[in-house]
Amino acid sequence: MKAEIINPFLESARIVIEQVISVSPSTGDLGIKNIEVVKDDIWIQVGMTGQLSGNVVFGLKETVALKIVSAMMGGFVLTEMDEMGKSAISELSNMISGNASTILYNQGVNVDITPPKIVSPQDDPQFFSEKALSIPLLMDGIGELDIQVMIS
Repeated sequence: MKAEIINPFLESARIVIEQVISVSPSTGDLGIKNIEVVKDDIWIQVGMTGQLSGNVVFGLKETVALKIVSAMMGGFVLTEMDEMGKSAISELSNMISGNASTILYNQGVNVDITPPKIVSPQDDPQFFSEKALSIPLLMDGIGELDIQVMIS
């Protein structure tokens, strides 16, 4: 896997997060790792087809997702991840992935994305055993969003 594959997703995530929740994220360390299954984490999968095929997975703690969704909803505080919250956090991953596919297209790489879906280890245990290029985005006062790219 080439590390530069994750850069369009990183660039897009910074832009979208800044626009949607008014926080400028910083980046953690890039690495290759297995997706770590932690209780109360939320995983959103967006598939890629075209010149790149695979998945982008956004992972975050439920408490972080609640803070992000609350910020997306203009400060309306959510205390549990209900259907509206899941829809909002899925839409955030869709916005990031859509922007990233545009960045890739402008670099000469044609990629289509699939609609986001929330996945869990119970639904697809094999999926959670794959290695991914991974980089965390650190958001002051909110927490961490892991971006993991798996290209086949």
